[in-house]
Amino acid sequence: MMGNHCHFIRRLCGLTAGAIGASVGSPADLALIRMQADATLPAQRRNYTNAFHALSRIVADEGVLALWKGAGPTVVRAMALNMGMLASYDQSVEFFKDSLGFGEASTVLGEILLAQPLPVFLFPLSSIAVHHTWASTVSGFFAAACSLPFDYVKTQIQKMQPDAQGKYPYTGSLDCTMKTLKAGGPFKFYTGFPVYCVRIAPHVMMTWIFLNQIQKLEKSVGL
Repeated sequence: MMGNHCHFIRRLCGLTAGAIGASVGSPADLALIRMQADATLPAQRRNYTNAFHALSRIVADEGVLALWKGAGPTVVRAMALNMGMLASYDQSVEFFKDSLGFGEASTVLGEILLAQPLPVFLFPLSSIAVHHTWASTVSGFFAAACSLPFDYVKTQIQKMQPDAQGKYPYTGSLDCTMKTLKAGGPFKFYTGFPVYCVRIAPHVMMTWIFLNQIQKLEKSVGL
């Protein structure tokens, strides 16, 4: 019971951290999306020279609150990414360890440690938990799968421009979702999934692998 409570607290903290981080970083994300979209809009280019120029132009042309255009789906995307990442990791660790029998494997540093003496604090880095590595891979896949639909909506909202009559193609995230669903079906939200997965999965994998090694290091020095 206590273990389930701890898992719930971890997931709640992960969702909260994702939401706060996405809220703070939303203006920078908006600038990035618009600068990338410029190349696909030759007739309507905004011609931002750099990120700071983009942010100042957005404030001058559209107001301060425009910096958080698309912040809703940005926050939900971050929360979905963290949820997919956290929810799949613990179960994957148990599966690879208990069902498949994966354990520790020696690293290159481990071979060096056998050959010559090195500081004691490096010994936890002499091996890597194979079950954690595979679980990290699964976690990265689910993080990408859970967050891409929200990322798609976020990108459409952030890069949209008004037409000749000054009307935007979408009135908001829900309108964008419904129009996309009607035009292309649910799989439309997964456009570019392989590329997105290659972008997200390594980040998630490295996060878990380094966290595991840091925790081993902390235990070795008594923290």
